[in-house]
Amino acid sequence: MSKREFQTEVSQLLQLIIHSLYSHPEIFLRELVSNSSDALDKLRHLTLTDEAYKSLPFSPRIDLELDEEKKTLTISDTGIGMNEEDLSSNLGTIARSGTKNFLSLLSGDAKKDSNLIGQFGVGFYSVFMVADRVEVVSRKAGEEQAWRWVSDGKTGFEIEPAERQGVGTTLVIHFNEEGKQYANSWRLQEIVKKYSNHIAFPIFLTYDKSEWNEAEKKSDKIRATEQVNAASALWRRPKSELKDEDYKELYKSVSGDWEDPLFWFHTKAEGSLEYTTLFFIPSKAPLDLYHAEYKVGVKLYVKRVFIMDDAKELLPQYLRFVRGIIDSEDLPLNVSREILQQNRILTNIRTASVKKILSELKSIAVDQPETYLKFIAEYNRPLKEGLYGDYGNREALLDLVRFKSTKVEGLTSLADVKSRMKEGQKSIYYITSGAESLLRTSPLLEIYKKKDFEVLVLDDDFDEVVFSGIDKYGEIDLKAINKTSTGEDLKDENEPDKAETLQPLLDKLKSTLGDRVKDVRISARLADSPSCIVSDEAEPSLKMQQMMRAMGQKDMPALKPTLEINPDHEIVKKLLTRSDDAVAEDAAWLLFDQALLMEGVALQDPAAFVQRLNRLLSLSV
Repeated sequence: MSKREFQTEVSQLLQLIIHSLYSHPEIFLRELVSNSSDALDKLRHLTLTDEAYKSLPFSPRIDLELDEEKKTLTISDTGIGMNEEDLSSNLGTIARSGTKNFLSLLSGDAKKDSNLIGQFGVGFYSVFMVADRVEVVSRKAGEEQAWRWVSDGKTGFEIEPAERQGVGTTLVIHFNEEGKQYANSWRLQEIVKKYSNHIAFPIFLTYDKSEWNEAEKKSDKIRATEQVNAASALWRRPKSELKDEDYKELYKSVSGDWEDPLFWFHTKAEGSLEYTTLFFIPSKAPLDLYHAEYKVGVKLYVKRVFIMDDAKELLPQYLRFVRGIIDSEDLPLNVSREILQQNRILTNIRTASVKKILSELKSIAVDQPETYLKFIAEYNRPLKEGLYGDYGNREALLDLVRFKSTKVEGLTSLADVKSRMKEGQKSIYYITSGAESLLRTSPLLEIYKKKDFEVLVLDDDFDEVVFSGIDKYGEIDLKAINKTSTGEDLKDENEPDKAETLQPLLDKLKSTLGDRVKDVRISARLADSPSCIVSDEAEPSLKMQQMMRAMGQKDMPALKPTLEINPDHEIVKKLLTRSDDAVAEDAAWLLFDQALLMEGVALQDPAAFVQRLNRLLSLSV
């Protein structure tokens, strides 16, 4: 027998699971049955698509055998099985990249942490919440030799050759004190129906059943085997036959989530393509939503046969939070991930599915606004990602995304912003690039407040990138107020032209600031502040340039902003009459630096800024 130690992360994981999650130990059965179901899915797929496996007898089932006296539960399946290497790598290490994040994400909240187990694919280890010893005997399909894996969950594990009648895996759980409550047939049936009722394969429970002996007027114990789950492809049944509870059960089964879904969409398409989709929206965003190695939430079936659950081609990346099932009648059973990427049938299913999801979301936004706000609280940001990459559905997404605004509390839609446009307002305006508190106090907002025009406050880091490529909502222009061109539509035609009067000052300011600015000009957007900076239409703001350099784009060229000054501000009027070049030079730099600070941009030379400020202060004190 080969004695081996757990990988370090596994030891830490076991300790955390065993000591942190005792309030929900019943999930061990959900996870083990799910593993057996996966093993059956894999073997069924091979027997249908791989010549080397087609001759294998395949009778899919999962068996639970309870021995109440010995306090053991045996879980057996006729799935693909494991060999020595599989047992060591699957049950002794954390193989999946990203799983180590599990350790840092445990919160101490038992309910949340229980959900993490399923999401991070470490479900097998949950068995040690209820067991002080676990034996696994497995024989891999296509191999004669079986292997036994044994562990107490503490000191490591042992592997040795064993015997098994057919392919598959048998797992024997020796319950500890905490686990003895599950050496109960009624409790086991209850857990199976709660979490695994719609597993696609039959689950049988063998146990000591009490039956009334009429002749002897007493209750006898008989050994009975009964199927304890529905084993139906629920998504293939008509919606009229299903209750909300059926959908919620299936969701928890396919997602590993404890919570009910926020809502779901069940569609059967018939015609040139036949397929069924059942999509769920989790009530809380998946924990790996913003991880590069996010876990795919949609499973692919062909004619009810499970094909894969890790194909990122099934839905676009911005809908990665969606959970559920796509079941096609037209795809080949031996479809591979490489084939999926270029498969016309899947492309059509994907296109139709995205449109269906977005259409259903729009209906919920209209008919169930409070529910939709819960959705937006979790998924507004991914929808914005869709605006950047999914050009075909951009109009639909623009109606779904919600925005902060200078006019309303909370979030608002573009449709509502359009309905609130003032007479004479030519565009829908927005401000980007900075924290919300900074954007709401920006001098760029002054003229819009004065005219009572609404401005959207886009404070997500990537909003500037996303919306720089979107110039219209329907027929209405979308304009960033920190761009040079936006000020043009705010000019009052009746306002006298002050350019000639101010030109000497503009020339002096531009000469002083030199190559730090592209231009210095009169502003139509300022009301109370003396100056602001804006960028050209096709250029990122200074704040965005700083962020891009911080992310590693060191070779990015330094783009110059335009400085705008307020011709009606007292400082600007006084500067017009100053002949002292030294004072005018200090004032020029201060007008520029304070505009940078209001944009949240760090100054290149803070010491020089303070010296200039002190010199001007000394003149006024």
